[in-house]
Amino acid sequence: MAWLEQLAHIEEFEDVAFDAGLVGRMQAAGGDLATRPLRFSTPTFKSYGSSELKGCSKMSFPAFSVTGSACALDCDHCRARILEPMIPVLSPAALDQQVRRLVAEQDLQGFLLSGGSNRRNEIKYERYWPVVEGLKRDFPQLRVAVHSALIDAPRARRMADAGVDTAMLDIIGAEDTVREVYHLERPVADFEAALAALCATGMEVVPHIVIGLHYGRILGEANALDIVARHAIHALVLVVIMPFYAEPGRFETPSPHAVGEIFLAARERLPAREVLLGCARPPGLHKRLTDAYAVMAGLDGIAFPADGIVAVANAIGRPCHQEHACCSLKLAQARRTTVAA
Repeated sequence: MAWLEQLAHIEEFEDVAFDAGLVGRMQAAGGDLATRPLRFSTPTFKSYGSSELKGCSKMSFPAFSVTGSACALDCDHCRARILEPMIPVLSPAALDQQVRRLVAEQDLQGFLLSGGSNRRNEIKYERYWPVVEGLKRDFPQLRVAVHSALIDAPRARRMADAGVDTAMLDIIGAEDTVREVYHLERPVADFEAALAALCATGMEVVPHIVIGLHYGRILGEANALDIVARHAIHALVLVVIMPFYAEPGRFETPSPHAVGEIFLAARERLPAREVLLGCARPPGLHKRLTDAYAVMAGLDGIAFPADGIVAVANAIGRPCHQEHACCSLKLAQARRTTVAA
């Protein structure tokens, strides 16, 4: 049966207008999706629950910000709002205390370390690395992910030496976007150089591409895909611009169909690498459409999936499981929850 017909039998999608041509091309390109399991990531960055999946009541994978809610760039798309839900750790001692407490009280499995950038899109983590080293020594099961921002080779090696498991970096493919949205006077080449520096270490490197970053327009995404395809990344995370963080009227919301086209392009461009849909994307009907396209395009994981997405996976024959961790990390098999058909 054609996928479009199967979608019509799922309650959450009965009145949803899919792009029939796009769905058809996804089905033609899909191959045997039964051999490509789908991971639903539900980290404890925020509360979550759907009609099909449950969230995790424990603080098993929190996000920490080394700058609190402060960011010198104040990019147009975010205005530092993405930092607000993170737990502030303004000193290395604060990070150490928070992690040790959560290990004891909440069965902590890992954490994300992030923060606001300086005016060169750099985050100064250096004084935190001795704490990370100590935590990894005392709790070797912990998985540590870091938003690296722009970074050079010596600092990337120091990050890896501290025991960081996964490094994440936004890749921007258009000079105009770097300058206008990020308020940053650095070339696209600096983003590729930072990616190369991270890939030269032993860390898992998971770049992110923000679809619609240029005020909701599709501009540098194809070049960003070319950049990540040139390097030995572990996985790619795609997210979609969320205009409600921005000043009202500055951003459009990109069409979910245009987003689906990029999902398909990413899958074709990176056939042997994991491609994941991350936390950030518009809510409501847009999210349902976006997430359904992610399943059909063959993406390998979805963070905080919308209602009906397990049914979509079941309808097209994709096995799936749930993990209470950042989508950029894989947990041990024992930490997974199988999602029943």
